[in-house]
Amino acid sequence: MTIQKVIAEIEKHIAISQAEDFDNVGLLCGLPERNVSGILVCHDALENVVDEAIHRNCNLIVCFHPIIFSGLKSLTGKNYVERAVLKAIENKVAIYAIHTAFDNDFYGVNAGICNLLGLKNLKILQPKKNNLKQLNVYVPKDHSENVKEALLSVGAGNIGFYDECSFTIEGKGTFRPIEGSNPFSGEQNIRENASENMISVIFESFKQNQIVTAMKSAHPYEEVAHQIYSLENENHYSGLGMYGEFETEVDENYFLNFVKEKFNLKVIKHSDLNNKKIKRVGVLGGSGASGIKAALSNKCDAYLTGDLKYHDYFLAESKMLICDIGHYESEQLVSQQLFEILSQKFSTFAVLKSSEKTNPVNYFL
Repeated sequence: MTIQKVIAEIEKHIAISQAEDFDNVGLLCGLPERNVSGILVCHDALENVVDEAIHRNCNLIVCFHPIIFSGLKSLTGKNYVERAVLKAIENKVAIYAIHTAFDNDFYGVNAGICNLLGLKNLKILQPKKNNLKQLNVYVPKDHSENVKEALLSVGAGNIGFYDECSFTIEGKGTFRPIEGSNPFSGEQNIRENASENMISVIFESFKQNQIVTAMKSAHPYEEVAHQIYSLENENHYSGLGMYGEFETEVDENYFLNFVKEKFNLKVIKHSDLNNKKIKRVGVLGGSGASGIKAALSNKCDAYLTGDLKYHDYFLAESKMLICDIGHYESEQLVSQQLFEILSQKFSTFAVLKSSEKTNPVNYFL
């Protein structure tokens, strides 16, 4: 199987188009047409991880953080990024990064954190905006089911935990073929009255090209009458962060000790204790100061993330316990999550998990 085909299978499960605009995800280096000998899953594709991939006969590294984040103007090995990329290229090892595509996935990074904590009733903390569109297409009544099936087969009408969602209205359409046309029905220069259905479906914006292609391929008309609208609705099944609830509320000290044990932490930085009970908990893996206000507005009693600054803790306003458990620590489950996903998808070659340490933060106790 080629690298390109492996990536296509990965992206059926984790849509790379979910990634944030600032991110650098996808295939970072390597030839997509090369056959895969093995996959090494890791957190950061550093030089020692590339060495491990070479030693373990893996020519595709699937990493969480992109080793190339901003533009490279040269490749001379002058820093850790260039050394890793150079070694990968020289040894024909491809690097593919998933990062915020997995952050935004409903079953991704933050679901892993919530599941480890045992939280229930999970919801997205910061749902994606400007992410949904609606298609209305007009189809001859006898061809309505064929066009609808074509749309649904490529992911139109997927709404949360439901798929194949659509709405159909019957009506009458008119058109007049003019010179140069090749009409499906009717004659040139004569107005045609047709019994038509309007099929309406909602879809995520990144699916637009494949949906329009499927619609036109299945539609009998030479010119397909359709409209696509951008919706203001938030996508509550894609976005950064997540929140859920414990079955029973706990006190703050119990919560901190529980988190410390579950994540195997040496230290937790947190805001002031207010002797409040904790039931609803918000989480955002990685650098998550941007989610504090969303956690407050969703009435979370506690919020777990990483990379908080001094003034971020004041935002608690005595309403919520804010906890910084560390950037790497909050994402430590990702490699295992990706390993399990890829192991289920690919059985014809080895899928391995890196044993190299890549967390750059150390603690002196």
